[in-house]
Parts: sequence; structure tokens; C-alpha cells
Amino acid sequence: MKVRKKEVFFYFIKEKNGEVRMKPKEIIKKNLTFSDAPRFGLAFDRQRLNDFVFAGFSASASWKQRRWEENGVEYYDDEWGNIWHRIKNRSNIGEIYKPVLSDWEDLKNLKLPDLAAPERYQKAQQVFKQNQDLYHVGTLAFPFGICRYMRKMEIYFQDLYLERKKIDELHDRITSLLESVIEQYANIGADGIFFCEDWGLQNCLMIRPSLWREVFKPLYQRLCYKAHHHNLLVLMHSCGYIWEIMEDLAEVGINCFQFDQPELYGLEQLAVRLRELKVCLFSPVDIQKILPTGNKELIRKEAKKMVELFSRQNGAFIAKNYGDFVGIGIKPEWDQWAYEAFIEEIEKIE
Repeated sequence: MKVRKKEVFFYFIKEKNGEVRMKPKEIIKKNLTFSDAPRFGLAFDRQRLNDFVFAGFSASASWKQRRWEENGVEYYDDEWGNIWHRIKNRSNIGEIYKPVLSDWEDLKNLKLPDLAAPERYQKAQQVFKQNQDLYHVGTLAFPFGICRYMRKMEIYFQDLYLERKKIDELHDRITSLLESVIEQYANIGADGIFFCEDWGLQNCLMIRPSLWREVFKPLYQRLCYKAHHHNLLVLMHSCGYIWEIMEDLAEVGINCFQFDQPELYGLEQLAVRLRELKVCLFSPVDIQKILPTGNKELIRKEAKKMVELFSRQNGAFIAKNYGDFVGIGIKPEWDQWAYEAFIEEIEKIE
């Protein structure tokens, strides 16, 4: 199959009645559901081939962000009520300066954003309508990704042990809110949802697996059930090593892991595990061990190895790039080597 740059392409499959055109949307769904996809998926930016369109909800029209500076430090708030700070001209991403729930006494009067308001989803709906053939993904955060900022990370981890009742109440409120977000995405034509929850360090989870199962697994179960009830598939990003809870995540309904460091597990071992769990891998060439080497032969070899392990051997795979070249210390041409190697593997398909 010949692939042309900058073209949303289709895969043709032959049936008795002739050729049938399979859209990128359908190809991605087959990968996410382990349904014998005719090719692996692609998600590359910079005007390269991409089977996806991602869209998020808009900020409330009534909310106006505040920004100010003091002694070279920039401060700003978010819609949840947290105040962030960062060193101006030296950091793009800040950290929490004052969380909205610095005192648990504020919980009973805490006003959450109205994320279910239909007007928040008008732009996302328009994006989906303009890209009918692509796989539509609505983006959101899950409870850990929201609540850790509302209390501040180090305090939040203490709360898991010392303030369980309050944490459970906060989690329940946030999860109910996110269920309404999932419903809205279903209403505007999403095919799946995507969320980021960085649970891993280099070789273990941030918390004990037993604690994760006790506190967070029921929340994931609620949200995945809501998504599947509306025929939405669930894609999850996590940095780090989460081997210990992969089975739990598959059990509650995660369809796809978006990893940027697949070599943390060893590709062969990870491929076997994901085939067992029937979970798709959505990943670039490893951004920690492989891409930063700048070794063209190694990068191309790794891309082809990923296709062989995760796509051809009865698996499911979506290849992507990592968007922040500066953040991981790579040059654009290194990323392009991986992309070209992936495309070469698709062109081998008859």
C-alpha cells in the first residue's frame, strides 16, 4: 500500500463484492478492540499522517483567568480555584502555589466548575464534524489528576492515609462531575475519551498497589463503565512503570495504554502482557532510552521492532510522536526517522 505524505489515507480491503474503503476511524477502533485491524494506527503531528482528532471542552465564558507578577515570578489561577506560580521566561509549566482546598473546612462550600454545560462542547463538536473520517477523542482529567492539585501533591498523598473520609468525599464529587463530561462527549459524537494519570516512577508506582486498588480502582470502574455505556472506548496515558496495576486497569475497562517509555518494561515482555490483557499500545519510539540517542539506525530499528511485536504478532498498536522535542532533548529529524520507519512498515502491507 502506497502512503503519501500529508494525506488522510484509507486502507482498502478486498471482499467478494470488490474493494471496501475502511476509514481511519474504523481502523483505530479495530486496534483499540483487538479486532484484526488491517494496519496499525498513526498519530503524528506537523502535517504528517494522523488517524485521530483530539478535542477538549472550553473554559466557562464567565471565568476570566487572573495573572500577575512579583519579583520575576508569574502567578495565575485556574478554573478550579488553584493558584499556580512559575519563574518567568524559564519555565512553561508551573506548580501549585496555593491549592483551592488548603483547608478541609472549605470542602463543604467548595463550588466546582460546571463542566456539563453544553456550550463548553460547541468547539469540540465543530472540530469533530470537520473531521468525520478520523477517530474522535474527547480529552479530560481523571480524579487523581485533578484532586492532587486541589490539595497540593505532597499533602494529598498524606491525606490518602490521614483524611480518608474527606478524600473519599472529594473523589466522589469529582468523579460524578467527570461522568457528566463523558456524557457530553458522547452527545457530540466522540468515539473515545483520553485521560492522563501519571502513576509511575522509574520502577514502581507512586503508592502501594493495594492502596491504589482500594482508593482509585472503584473510581476508574465508574468512569470506564460510564464511557462504555455510551459506546466510548477509553485511552489512558501514564508515565513511568505501572506494571503492578495493568491487569486492574484492563479489568475496569481501559482499552489502550499511551506510554512514552515502553522500554521501561522491555518491549518483548510488554508485548506479551498487552496481548494477554487485550489492551492496545499507543506509543512513540521510547523518549527516554532511544530517541535522545540521535542514532538513526537504532531509532529506525526500534520503530520496526515495535511494529513487529505490537502489531503483527496478533496485537494492536498505534504509533505516535512526542510533541515536545525540547523537553526530551531531541532534534526534529530524529523524530522524522522514526516516522519514516513506521510508514515503511505500512507500505509493506499488500
